[in-house]
Amino acid sequence: MSTAEPQPQPLWQPGPARVEAAAITRFQTWAAERHGAPAEGGYETLHRWSVEHLETFWEAVVEWFDIRFSTPYARVLGDRTMPGAQWFPGATLNYAEHALGTAAERPDAPALLAVDEAHETHTVTWAELRRQVGSLAAELRALGVRPGDRVSGYLPNIPQAAAALLATAAVGAVWTSCAPDFGARSVLDRFQQVEPVVLFTVDGYRYGGKEHDRRDTVAELRSELPTLRAVVHIPLLGTDAPEGALEWSALTEGDTEPVYEQVPFDHPLWVLYSSGTTGLPKAIVQSQGGILVEHYKQLGLHCDLGPDDRFFWYTSTGWMMWNFLVSGLLTGTTVVLYDGSPGYPETGAQWAIAERTGATLFGTSAAYVMACRKADVHPARDHDLSKVKCVATTGSPLPPDGFRWLHDEVGEDVWIASVSGGTDVCSCFAGAVPTLPVHIGELQAPCLGTDLQAWDPQGKPLTEEVGELVVTNPMPSMPIHFWNDPDGSRYHDSYFDTYPGVWRHGDWITLTARGSVVIHGRSDSTLNRQGVRMGSADIYEVVERLPEIRESLVIGAEQPDGGYWMPLFVHLARGATLDDTLRTKIKQTIRAELSPRHVPDEIIEVPGVPHTLTGKRIEVPVKRLLQGTPLEKAVNPGSVDNLDLLRFYADLARTRT
Repeated sequence: MSTAEPQPQPLWQPGPARVEAAAITRFQTWAAERHGAPAEGGYETLHRWSVEHLETFWEAVVEWFDIRFSTPYARVLGDRTMPGAQWFPGATLNYAEHALGTAAERPDAPALLAVDEAHETHTVTWAELRRQVGSLAAELRALGVRPGDRVSGYLPNIPQAAAALLATAAVGAVWTSCAPDFGARSVLDRFQQVEPVVLFTVDGYRYGGKEHDRRDTVAELRSELPTLRAVVHIPLLGTDAPEGALEWSALTEGDTEPVYEQVPFDHPLWVLYSSGTTGLPKAIVQSQGGILVEHYKQLGLHCDLGPDDRFFWYTSTGWMMWNFLVSGLLTGTTVVLYDGSPGYPETGAQWAIAERTGATLFGTSAAYVMACRKADVHPARDHDLSKVKCVATTGSPLPPDGFRWLHDEVGEDVWIASVSGGTDVCSCFAGAVPTLPVHIGELQAPCLGTDLQAWDPQGKPLTEEVGELVVTNPMPSMPIHFWNDPDGSRYHDSYFDTYPGVWRHGDWITLTARGSVVIHGRSDSTLNRQGVRMGSADIYEVVERLPEIRESLVIGAEQPDGGYWMPLFVHLARGATLDDTLRTKIKQTIRAELSPRHVPDEIIEVPGVPHTLTGKRIEVPVKRLLQGTPLEKAVNPGSVDNLDLLRFYADLARTRT
């Protein structure tokens, strides 16, 4: 008699017609005929082939998506050493040329749909976007912008930001952006590192039903960025351009054919920034070619996007998901841009945007899904979401309750794609596969070309056990370098110091025997009680299911005497009181649903949970504060959404000593 445990039933399974229609299915059939990929066995065999025959796989991606090289490549991988892998040496191309490739075929179709808090929709056609990029690129060249120069944007998620990025790429310059809710110090910590020659900026922005004037901040940026040759003013609030600034309308009124600078494959495309919780943010440089091929694979195969789709993801220009969203243009998809608060005028507002724009892929954060669940939002009841084929989430692991809520409240036939990657690669390590089932609490599979593994401290691969997320072969979108890191030491130490030659990302994961992936949270803020490791996300998932808890933060702090203090900080919902009854309830919930070893030592009420500017809970700096590190050394103040909150934790640490 078999003693094998029964396999869990999937929450969702794609039907045969959906599997057959998926681009990844057609790609596998084609790659089998042309490149020796396995014709049978579905995604698992395709993935194994993609990592075992890495060069052949990426050559197939290049051919499948008709990536146009103005100079051919000598080979796919000149050097596969990490860090420093050399992709498609000898090749030249241009990212913007590919992003605007649909303009000639469908000039009057919408390239961008821009939505604001009033839910007014503004359409930018492919022809209009191409014209704007052509005009702006010519003006940038006239301003003396040359390949390799940096162009910066202090902009919300509006069409002008997308056009500015594409024009920058067209001239071979390097784009970098921050959202206008970043304060001057945070922006300068980023932009001063890369010394931009042009700054695109707004006079202000609208968020939560209010106008926020940023003219004083812009003036400070101008005075503190001495390398600027030009400032371009976008009057979002209707004010006049400051003295010496150029008007956006004047730079985009021409009818100039875009000229695309043909640059080497590894030429810088943009600079992204880590959350920068300690020290200056890491200025991460990714290449035109690397992003191009990685995003074609990710968006065209994994997200299954094409010309008939409308791609929405709630993001700001300060998060890598904005860059990823703009890359939706590569697949001919209509990209939906939303500028405003995710929950204005009410929590379910994003679902109204999905209905209004006909979004087929709806991307958001796990936190937003859980906020909707808590607020008793009913998306499918209140909105026509019949066009939504996929709901994708990132930012943090989607808890099991989030999977169930999406299934029940958005649609039983909606594909739920929880994905995980990072700013570091501007892509996903694991997540969406349109031909695989979805299991509650799990990412569907590692992505093609990504040899994702879970390793123990000795570098031994693990299955069905928690380990470090590592990637054992290079990905094209891995950083070509960090800015101002001449010997590469900061880049090396960020990912390759634990396992030489292998990318260690800093997450705890489990690879299941079925090939799916579970993310447990950051490995550098992991809770290790009596040898049992647990990610903080597991604690948040069960604690925040309680109606009394608005948000929580759990820290495991090693003590000088060898002890281990694990407090749970709770931000209470309105009207709740942290009394003995609630403390007992929290402890019993963790004990019953997670582990008796991970019941916190103390439960402490706090006025709020601090986050990075991209919305991630700040765990490691709080841990350092609790271990006695002074505030100024524990965190970069410009990377935090509310510094006063961190002072609360610093004061708390002092009272304990």
